[in-house]
Amino acid sequence: MKPTGEVVYLVDDDPKVREALSELFTSLNIAHVVFATAVEYLSYERSDTCACLVLDVQMPDISGLDLQQRLRDGDSPPIIFISGYGDVPSTVRAMKGGAIEFLTKPVSPEALAAAIRVAFTKDLVQRQMRAELFSLQRRFALLTPRERDVFPLIVEGMLNKQAAAILGISEVTLQVHRGQIMRKMEADSFADLVRMAAKLDSL
Repeated sequence: MKPTGEVVYLVDDDPKVREALSELFTSLNIAHVVFATAVEYLSYERSDTCACLVLDVQMPDISGLDLQQRLRDGDSPPIIFISGYGDVPSTVRAMKGGAIEFLTKPVSPEALAAAIRVAFTKDLVQRQMRAELFSLQRRFALLTPRERDVFPLIVEGMLNKQAAAILGISEVTLQVHRGQIMRKMEADSFADLVRMAAKLDSL
């Protein structure tokens, strides 16, 4: 049964660590799923819910740092590293890769719990941003080819008369397209439309 709320995914090849952290998560009422290897985690079909990944650095199949690199371009939850060997190069690589925290074993329950809260918050923000961008892309896809021609001209601040001249259409027709764009993009104001355009350009 997959968790439906916030969940921690724990990947560590040491059964004692898995057991200890599993007991900790249970005591904190945090849903969690444990894996002995990175391969097990990669083959698991995650639920669509707020999450974080607690990841051991040294593992027999794929190291935690290599797994972080592999997940970088995907839809991975924020990562918290735990390691029995807190060497500086590994720590630097992990943090440069976007890790939330790098904790040395034996892990402080308070430090881990705090890092998990930060990770959950970050994942929630990222999920909201992805949802907003998906919604913007869906609305933009509703525009006709001509409306897509008009869109960048008006958000750049061109007057209707100027944009119409560039496209070789009448100002009245341009105004009609502008109104349709506002409606389809669900923009409350012109400033709102400009913000949407900026977000779409960032993709």
